[in-house]
Order: sequence, then C-alpha cells, then structure tokens
Amino acid sequence: MNDLILLSAPYFAGNEKKYVNECMESEWVSTSGRFVSELEDYLAGYVSSAGGACACVNGTSALHISLLLSGVKPGEEIIVPTLTFIAPINVVRYLHCEPVFIDCDSYMNMDPAGLASFLSEGCEQKGGRLYNKTSGRRIAAVVPVHIFGSICQMEQIMDAAAEHNLPVIEDATEALGSKITSGRYAGKYAGTIGDFGCFSFNGNKIITCGGGGMIVSEDPEMIRKSKYLTTQAKDDPLYYVHNEVGYNYRLTAVQAAIGLGQIEQIDNFIAHKKASFEKYKQAVSEIDGLRLIEIPDYCDSNYWFYSLFIEDSYPLSRDDLIHKFKENNIQVRPIWNLNHHQKPYRSCQAYNIEKAEYFFEHIVNLPCSSNLRDEEIQRVCYVLAGNGQK
Repeated sequence: MNDLILLSAPYFAGNEKKYVNECMESEWVSTSGRFVSELEDYLAGYVSSAGGACACVNGTSALHISLLLSGVKPGEEIIVPTLTFIAPINVVRYLHCEPVFIDCDSYMNMDPAGLASFLSEGCEQKGGRLYNKTSGRRIAAVVPVHIFGSICQMEQIMDAAAEHNLPVIEDATEALGSKITSGRYAGKYAGTIGDFGCFSFNGNKIITCGGGGMIVSEDPEMIRKSKYLTTQAKDDPLYYVHNEVGYNYRLTAVQAAIGLGQIEQIDNFIAHKKASFEKYKQAVSEIDGLRLIEIPDYCDSNYWFYSLFIEDSYPLSRDDLIHKFKENNIQVRPIWNLNHHQKPYRSCQAYNIEKAEYFFEHIVNLPCSSNLRDEEIQRVCYVLAGNGQK
C-alpha cells in the first residue's frame, strides 16, 4: 500500500531544533526566558500589531482572555458562527454566557448580512445597550472566525458591530498570515482589525509548536493585562500576592522556541500552500461535479485548508468519497459538525441557518501540508478523477 498522506502535517525545516537546544541549555524552559518574548515580538511585528502580543497555551485560552477583557459578563450572549470548530463556542460557556449562532457566507465565514439582520431585527436597544428580543439577554460581543484562512467580510462585520457598540474578537486561529488586499482595511492582517485577534499554534496549523496561541491588540494596555491574567494575575512575584482571579495560560519557552523557528518560515509555507492549491484547482477543474471553494478576491489567504465542494452531480456522496480516500491511504475530513446541532448547544438560538447546512453536507478537506509533494497531489486527484473524469 502507498504511504499515508496526512491531512495537515507539521513541517520542521528551519531553526526549531537549534532554538530548542539553546532553550534547554539556558535552563529557562517554562514560561520565562527569551524565547517567549522573542516569539511575541516576532508575531506582533509580522502582523503589525501596534499594541504587541501575548503568548498563550493555546488558541482557546487566547479567546477566553480576550472575551474577558472585552467586558463580557455571565448571563450575556455572544454572537458566533455555527460553522466553525467548537472551541470559540465552548469559551462562551466558560464565561457562563450563551451563544447565538449566525449562518455563513459563500466562503464559509460568518455572514455579515445575517449578523446585521439579527442585530437590527432580532435585537432592541434599552438604556444604551443591545438586548435579544427573544431571550431578553444583553448582547455582549461578536466573534467572527476566519475559516480555513479566508478572511471574513470585516468591513460589514465591523460596521454592524460599531452601530450597536459591540466589541469584535477575531478568531484568526486558522488565518495567521492572511491579509486584506482591498477596501478600508487593505494591508491589514487577519486578527488586527477587531478589538482583539487570537491565533493558534496547534499541531495542524500553518505554524506549530505542538500547542500554543497568541493574543494581539492595538491597545498595549490590553496586552499588558493579558500577560497579567495568563500568569495567574500575580501582583507581587516575590510574596505571591494575587488581586484578581488569574489563569495558568502562558506559553512555555520550549514551545516558543519551536514556534520562533516556525514563524521565521511562514512566508515560505504560505507560498508552498498557495502553489499546491493552484495545482489542485487545475486538476479539479477537469472533473465533473467537483470544485474548490475559492479565496475571496478581497484577501490574500494563507491557504491553510483546501475545501472541495462535491456537487450533487458527482457520482459519490461526501461520505462515500471519504471512504474511498481511506481505502487509498489518504487522510481527508469533512467540515465540523455545525455547532447549533452539537448536544450542549441544541437549545441555543440559531438565526436563519441555511448555507452552513448545505456546506456541511458537501465539503471534504483535502491534504494540505506545508511540504505537500506534487506526487501526493497527483494521488489525491487520481482518486477524484477515477470517479468523475470528463
């Protein structure tokens, strides 16, 4: 049998080992030491975050701290997409809040028209605050997620949020390196438009240190407070005085050393992933019933994942195609189960969900590693073409 083609494998080809050895030799391997601050500075510089960056243990903790600092209170509601990994939805519950689910647009990102409709038609102002007409709860924040590297339509989302004085926390955990190319935010990176941006360094992300995450903000005071809360809110490091509830959320130096070696290569990773996407796109264009989800024309994506849309005319269903890939030792996956269908959230409000349901039934994500080889792309496309070649 052919070797297994992984969906999204890490690629270590730079200074990762060198930096880890230096870290171990220094004996500063926990949450102190130069590599944590160097990774923070590098990422902040890369995405042009004027306020700096705060390294966290993962992207979920970055979202948790960002929402806390946005002033969210227990019992309030946070607007989220239904089509996303469950992490940002779980964070809403960590805060003892309730999610309100919004549909997606043609790129699988939060639908700005649906968001604007919910805010204007499904909510009402009382005493300068916005309340959900159905639940009576206050709306506290909006969390758009940049799905698979494509940036949300941030102009419309930011305008809708600003009209109702809502903070925006960007979940950019899949979009490090993606940049807007036109409009009001041209030149801005994913994660640097809202009040906070959150990134992830999980094992399958475009850069990884096994785990890890990062918070960015234009407000240096918010970054200072993030570092305070993620180190157990330590007010006196000698006598261990804590004036607030803190969290053990800081990234370790060993992980940061790996991350620094990774982020130094990010532009090469993106270039390779873009080239692989174009090769897939050309091959898929010759197969009836299949197409790749395009990148929005207003952004340069990091091409994290490649989403294949299976038309009803294709001979195999989504699940049949996944099984066919498994038989050929190729790892693919559907998109996540929609969050308003997940057991903990079935009773939560889902506002006019339509497109997300259709995407869920028709999408398979193809292998997309940063070191994906041409012969691996050919193997994937061979399986596809064997079931629908013109």
